[in-house]
Parts: sequence; C-alpha cells; structure tokens
Amino acid sequence: MWADISREFADSPSQARVLRFLLENGFGINEEGRIVCNGIEIPATHIGRAIETDRRVVDATARRILRDPMLQKIFIRMRAAPDLSRVAEVLGLSVITLLPKDAQEKGIVGAAVEVLVDHDLSIRQIFVTDPYLAEEPKLVMIVDEERIPASVYEDLRALPQVRQLII
Repeated sequence: MWADISREFADSPSQARVLRFLLENGFGINEEGRIVCNGIEIPATHIGRAIETDRRVVDATARRILRDPMLQKIFIRMRAAPDLSRVAEVLGLSVITLLPKDAQEKGIVGAAVEVLVDHDLSIRQIFVTDPYLAEEPKLVMIVDEERIPASVYEDLRALPQVRQLII
C-alpha cells in the first residue's frame, strides 16, 4: 500500500510528508477535510508547525486524500490508540522493544509472544510499527510485570529474527 501512496504523492514531497505524519500518528480526516484524532479536530496550523510545513500544504493534502477513494476510506476510519510505553513505569509495567533483522519476515510477533507466554507473562499491550512507514520498524511489548526475569531477555535475544533488544 505504501508504495502506491508514495507513487501517488511523488509529485509533492511536502504532501507526502503530511500524509506520512498523519499515518504515523493515527490521525484521520473528517468529511469536511479537517484533520482529526478520534473525531477531535486538530488545526492545520498545528500539524504544519509539527512537521515544519505551511498549513496550506496540510489543507491541500487533506483535500487530495478525500478525492482518492481508497485513501478516503482509510482516513475517514482512522483512529489513534493510546501508547502505554511512555507511562509503563508509572503503571508498574515493563516495556520490551524488539528490533527485527527483517521487519517484513513473517512470524516475528508470534515468536516473541510465544517466549512471553512460555514464561507465563501477561501482555498488557503490543504494537508493531509499519515497516513501510517507519525508518526503524520495531515490535513493542508492554508486559504486566514490574520486573522481568533475565531468562526472558535471553530467550528473546536468541530468536533468529531479532537484531536488537531494548529493555
């Protein structure tokens, strides 16, 4: 999908940057062409400031997205979800971030989850950054334990798909 979107926006790197920002943050577009986060409007000036572009580029990108039937379907339905990784310590949770050797390889999530299940750990949240959108794709697992046994990290590092583990 990202290859198709990139080709569609190849004529405007600024609009492609806006589109990527919207996708990375789970921002949608309402029927009026306004940027929204779970239905709450976000001014184009704020988006523009965040990615150092003019609000008119943001507005033009939103209008262009609405004109494309596939993109319209995606962005009208887009929702953002909370990321507990930044508050995990406060909640008594642990965060394990896995950087894969090849993010497009199948079975990475399943193998990592299997390690956690084998150690009887409960997963509170899990998310994967899209390898087509992120420069460094990763798997983030938030575990319902304040301290994780060293053997869990050893088993995760031993997975053939793992390039690096961040704890």
